[in-house]
Amino acid sequence: MSETNVAQALGWTPPPGWPAMSRDAIQARLTAPGERFEMELVDIRGVPTRTWKNAPENLRALMTLARTHGTREFVIYESERVTYAAFHRAVARLAVELQARGAARGDRVALAMRNLPEWPVAFFAAVSIGAICVPLNAWWTGGELAYGLADSGTSVLICDAERWDRIAPHVADIPTLRHVFVSRGEPGTLAGGAERLETLIGAPATWADLPDADLPNVPIAADDDATIFYTSGTTGNPKGALGTHRNLVTNIFSSAWNAVVAALRRGEVPPDPVPRTMLTVIPLFHVTACSAGLMGAVAAGHTLVYMRRWDPVQAFQVMERERVNVTGGVPTIAWQLLEHPARAQYDLSSLEAIAYGGAPSAPELVRKIRDEFGALPSNGWGMTETMATVTGISAEDYLNRPTSCGPPVAVADLRIMSEDGARELPAGEVGELWARGPMVVKGYWNKPEATAETFVDGWVRTGDLARLDAEGFCYIVDRAKDMILRGGENIYSSEVENVLYDHPAVTDAALVGIPHHTLGEEPAAVVHLAPGTSASEAELQAWVAERLARFKVPVRVLFTEDTLPRNANGKILKKDLKALFEREPERL
Repeated sequence: MSETNVAQALGWTPPPGWPAMSRDAIQARLTAPGERFEMELVDIRGVPTRTWKNAPENLRALMTLARTHGTREFVIYESERVTYAAFHRAVARLAVELQARGAARGDRVALAMRNLPEWPVAFFAAVSIGAICVPLNAWWTGGELAYGLADSGTSVLICDAERWDRIAPHVADIPTLRHVFVSRGEPGTLAGGAERLETLIGAPATWADLPDADLPNVPIAADDDATIFYTSGTTGNPKGALGTHRNLVTNIFSSAWNAVVAALRRGEVPPDPVPRTMLTVIPLFHVTACSAGLMGAVAAGHTLVYMRRWDPVQAFQVMERERVNVTGGVPTIAWQLLEHPARAQYDLSSLEAIAYGGAPSAPELVRKIRDEFGALPSNGWGMTETMATVTGISAEDYLNRPTSCGPPVAVADLRIMSEDGARELPAGEVGELWARGPMVVKGYWNKPEATAETFVDGWVRTGDLARLDAEGFCYIVDRAKDMILRGGENIYSSEVENVLYDHPAVTDAALVGIPHHTLGEEPAAVVHLAPGTSASEAELQAWVAERLARFKVPVRVLFTEDTLPRNANGKILKKDLKALFEREPERL
């Protein structure tokens, strides 16, 4: 079915006169000299690259901008409310404390905690002194967290008490770790010589009483190292994507670009930026929440609302009480908000937009957001290696192309390449998606071979299969190798398979993704047991759960009498295995 037919099947017909402007005309207008979205050509690691001319030079400059928002509320977490002024005071104090303990330019300061007001304080304190912040996946096990700390060579760890309980037994495996500061830990109960973060900056309620000090005066260039976000390939250990200050501040203008384009497409004058209240329900250790969300929010003075854990009813309560304007993150969130029976009991009229990315989404979701919430749906594509946003699509364009993730923002380029990377394919053909722009990271931390394979002359080879239409709109048709996306969480099959192989009864194993209505897909395993041995589905699930984060545990385990099917090169034919689950009932 063509994209037009898909849109029509969902009840969408473009209104008369839409679009009011072509995308080329919009780009020419918005990027003209002197305009807000003016671009300039900058040499980045030897590659001439279009950049947003008016973006902050670095994250320290962004914090200086945040200070100007004054008494506007920055973060709301349960009963805690923190203004921008108090936020800046806490960042400035923690930055000085980190320097006093020897943290300097290029040193790694890791961050492992749930979404708390302390998270952005720790992040900006680290990057404002030229250190490299390493946000670690708070869902990881202690062993996984210890690997990230050791691999990055972290010297200072800032975490919450729950994460420290997991990490503390592994400190012997982290030789570079010198200082640990734990948030919300009970006094006198912290193991391993850790200190309470509150001894440095106090609790959030007291941040407003800290001195109104400037940030330490540290010169930082736009392309200096800023972050290491961990991702993975389908083989080996997780890889740390080394991001720069420019990578992160690029998202400020990329997100705004998509909103302004949508207004011009419908013939409206783009409104002046107005602070909004945003419910952030995805973890800040993802580039989606940190780079695409937090950076733009700090620049614009938005209010961010955090929840301790995701719960649709609690989300409704928060949205009603705080008059939330924007939420989303991954399609799972949108589906659960739409389909929960309690939704009608709450006043959600303040909701203006539901934005998501990071996982497959059904075209039906686009229509439902518009019809049932009266909100504008938006989607986009990016990856850890692009520090989030490369493409974006919203409003009428999204309703008109409900299976697209949008065209690239003005400073980015996409191309579709042949499998060997030697030839660019024409519009409409499917091949590997390559992306280029100021958001692309430097490479992988201490992994030169993997870097050389993935990053080529400013382009990142995404591994995703995609096509571009004649107007440059991108359509992802398959994903990198055997990665599974469960509600926005990456699950790399080899990691789970290796754990299954460690079980004494398992001699053959493969992990595949099976469809799920709201999560997009879930992990499921097919295994072959050694003759004379036995294992149950529950036993293998428990085996994985003891060694990996819960979201990586297979929701189904099927057993085969024969070894798994392979091709002539010995590679397991996973497409054949997925068919085994087609008759299995989906677990909602």
